[in-house]
Amino acid sequence: MFARRQLRSRTPVRSIDEADLEAILERYDDDTVFVHIGLSDINAAFRGNPFGFILSKLDSHFESILTPGFTPSFRKDDGRVYHKQYSPPRFGTFSQLFHPLAEYRTDDATNSILVRGPYRFDDCDHHDSWSPAGCFGALDSQNVRYLTVGTDWLVASQLHYLECLFDLPYIQTVDYEGIIYYDETSHDQIIQRSHEYRRDVTWNRRKIATDLAAGGVVESYNCNGLRIFTFNARELRQALAPKLIADPYYLVT
Repeated sequence: MFARRQLRSRTPVRSIDEADLEAILERYDDDTVFVHIGLSDINAAFRGNPFGFILSKLDSHFESILTPGFTPSFRKDDGRVYHKQYSPPRFGTFSQLFHPLAEYRTDDATNSILVRGPYRFDDCDHHDSWSPAGCFGALDSQNVRYLTVGTDWLVASQLHYLECLFDLPYIQTVDYEGIIYYDETSHDQIIQRSHEYRRDVTWNRRKIATDLAAGGVVESYNCNGLRIFTFNARELRQALAPKLIADPYYLVT
């Protein structure tokens, strides 16, 4: 399940002093962070390898770094095999480069989470990740910080959790049977619950970001064109719940 992107009128990203980024990161003392990273803008803002640069900054400020490892091809493959080591994330160069450096990956065959650091989802339902008992439900209950750097707009996998939690009318639930490989030999038959769109939708990212900023939920920065957004997962739900109850199409209108 993926909403189409709403693009902004881009302001060229110019060179940024590393100290400016450090000053922003130092405002947050969370142990765990869930990140969405746009490497093109980071490459324009800082010298050197953009992936290595931003990963080193995240490593120095947070104990655990989480990012999507989504593999939607599991829904389409006739064999439906998900290999935690070899199934590459589909979306984003950062996630693809992060994958071999991650120390842990959830068992969700369509919407896994990659983890670098000690954070774990041991007590969660990995095969219904968007449920309150699932991995994204855990991020909500623990109020994990989200951080997006170098993206056009606020990017938040947690919005998918809210779409499922509030059973929005453009979402449908589909179960897929397949096989998960934990390593080279250990494997199991699984039923993976997936939540998908009934039709093409586009999140109204401008409205969402504006409303959340006005409510004090999202903090945003613009450093010479480099956009940074941050919020906490439970606070996102608490802010958007009244809007979604009043208008189930709030996110997409």
